[in-house]
Amino acid sequence: MTTKTRGCNELVSEVIETGLCTLCGACTGSCPYLAYYKGRIARLDNCSRTEEAQCYDYCPRTYTDLNAVSQKIFGTQYTASEIGEVKDVVMVRATEPIVKDHAQYGGAVTALLSQALSDSMIDGAVLTKTLDDESPSAFLAHNIDEVLQCAGSSYMACPVLSSYNQIPKDSKDRLAIVGTPCQVLSMAKMKAIPPGNRVNVENVKLVIGLFCTWALSPDKFHQFLKENCDLPKVKKFDIPPPPANKFDVYTSDGKTSFPLEQIRKFTMPACAFCLDMTSEFADISVGSVEGAEGWNTVIVRTDAGAQLLEQANKIGKLEVRKLPEANLQHLKEAALLKKKRALKEITKKSGSSVNLIYLGLPSELAKLLLD
Repeated sequence: MTTKTRGCNELVSEVIETGLCTLCGACTGSCPYLAYYKGRIARLDNCSRTEEAQCYDYCPRTYTDLNAVSQKIFGTQYTASEIGEVKDVVMVRATEPIVKDHAQYGGAVTALLSQALSDSMIDGAVLTKTLDDESPSAFLAHNIDEVLQCAGSSYMACPVLSSYNQIPKDSKDRLAIVGTPCQVLSMAKMKAIPPGNRVNVENVKLVIGLFCTWALSPDKFHQFLKENCDLPKVKKFDIPPPPANKFDVYTSDGKTSFPLEQIRKFTMPACAFCLDMTSEFADISVGSVEGAEGWNTVIVRTDAGAQLLEQANKIGKLEVRKLPEANLQHLKEAALLKKKRALKEITKKSGSSVNLIYLGLPSELAKLLLD
């Protein structure tokens, strides 16, 4: 018996209409039937082209065999490790003044991309760019000046992978992808089963994952910012570590703070069902260091990530130190808490501890996380 291929229509009914869509952008950019519009994915027309079906296949919220993905990326089965596969965990900060001036925290992502461009490891990087009076958008940067334009975080969801999908199929450019856990998972699914109608996924030489607890609705939160801030003057957004419990907006006139609970109401609904805080399927993952201003936590996961970090340190673009054990343990606790919380929300939504909706998670691991 032949299994019916799923495509755009099933993606809409199973993911978009059920509140599971993360706005990763994996289904947009090349598909004529789906488009990003005002903070959501809109279906422009019914689609019957299920022979391609890759909008469905690479969505991070359609069924994902985590063992198969982990085997492809790391050569190992998926485990219940709090922060995924790890070669090393360190704290780093950029040394170049221009990078530090643009950095959200330690400037690690920008410094790593700068090194990758200098070494000709990559020819371009798929990033998120925020302009003065617009919500974030996907951007393909080809040099360090363009990378610097994308530094910092808006904390808003962005369909980053739409930019990857728009790259000509015959392009030979070597690429880096910088994204949140859902975007990183989508790229991992592409690597596990390469697409036939997009640029060769083997061209993606580097995936840098960002730590993410939740993302904000780009439409609703951007409107909130327009009403409460002078957006052209905004220089940086930040969520300081506990017990601050606030969202800071830095402008040329100073700093404005909002209670974090006021901001949380703009969280994307899909974030409640996300298991991954540290972008577990990336080559290298980057977050902040709690209690150490101006530093990034970096999790090295693959040989490519290790070699890039070593080279950036050797050249002097990054200062690298051992991450204190207390910070590492707190990171693991936070990541594990997110896994447990997500599993509870997933089973609540499905109505069964067996039906994990999109997660192809070994039953023994699911049981361990649900206990």
